[in-house]
Amino acid sequence: MGHTPGVRVLICPDKFAGTLSAPEVAEAVIEGWSGDDELISRPIADGGPGFVEVLAGSLGGRRIPVDTVDPLGRPVPGEVLLVGSTAYVESAQACGLHLLTREERDPNTTSSYGLGLLLLAAVEAGAAEVVIGLGGSATNDAGAGMLAALGAPPVDVAGYALPYGGAYLNAAASLGGVPMLRQVSLIAATDVDNPLTGLHGASKIFGPQKGASEEDVYRLDAALEQFAGVLERAFDLTDLEVAPGGGAAGGIGAALIALGGRVVSGIGLVSTAIGLEKELGAADLVITGEGSFDHQSLRGKVVAGIAGGARDRGLPCVVLCGRNETGFREAAAAGVTETYSLTEHFGSEETAMREPARGLRELSARLASQWSR
Repeated sequence: MGHTPGVRVLICPDKFAGTLSAPEVAEAVIEGWSGDDELISRPIADGGPGFVEVLAGSLGGRRIPVDTVDPLGRPVPGEVLLVGSTAYVESAQACGLHLLTREERDPNTTSSYGLGLLLLAAVEAGAAEVVIGLGGSATNDAGAGMLAALGAPPVDVAGYALPYGGAYLNAAASLGGVPMLRQVSLIAATDVDNPLTGLHGASKIFGPQKGASEEDVYRLDAALEQFAGVLERAFDLTDLEVAPGGGAAGGIGAALIALGGRVVSGIGLVSTAIGLEKELGAADLVITGEGSFDHQSLRGKVVAGIAGGARDRGLPCVVLCGRNETGFREAAAAGVTETYSLTEHFGSEETAMREPARGLRELSARLASQWSR
């Protein structure tokens, strides 16, 4: 590793979940860097937490505050980003796992109702197209709560609305109304390609991190299978259970597909919005990162996309993270040159969680000593 005079450093991290937003991570890296170099800040997100904030920073537009609810129905603030006739909505603002304590996590009862309120606000704002960022959800209800907020609640054979939560969908027989979307077109932005059900479905793969027990996983998977049939009949569809991306955000992806939405890459959409391709083409060094750098990071998430782009251009790519759970070889194969974790830097996960900005500044200073002129 050599010194490059006048290094052009592209800093494009994701959030450090639970501690710092993507812009805050980028700011800490910039603050820690020393040297006569050009630092380009392009914080990024896929469809998860930070989606709207990152897009607003690049696209401008109007941020409309919205009163919505969390996965347990408690009031939380949300927003719609309106850029021309396109609205951007972040599901995690209403459905996010970060909104619940560990003890409150229960995908049997958590609901996506709050996302439906955000969609209604986007429609009322006059959007012709709504892009929904999917990721980081605490729900596993296949968008049933969202549909209820839109005026199409799942009902049982007697026509009674079901309680909120994924577990109750085993009694779903039909929808009790028509979604109030006024012909708005929908785009689901996610880098999860999992189907709705099965071994690689929403319940099996993501349910445990949302608080599901092994028994819950089987119950939820069967409930989503039942609800998929309801959606197929309601919207004259087939094969909804196996549609790529249907398992995103606890199955919200499937509901959006049923509503005529199309699935796009979240990181691809954001990368285009912030001009990432152009910046990669002009960079000498790329710094990216996220809170937990693990095996999922290398499967279509922000770090994988950034590292792959750097590798394709022959650029070194350094990952800064809260903790590192990947092996050197698999990270290198994805395009990662080096990885530095706050946990290793501090020797303590507790300190890493408590003082992430300080740790990032210190790691950035170390990188500058290696790369700056």
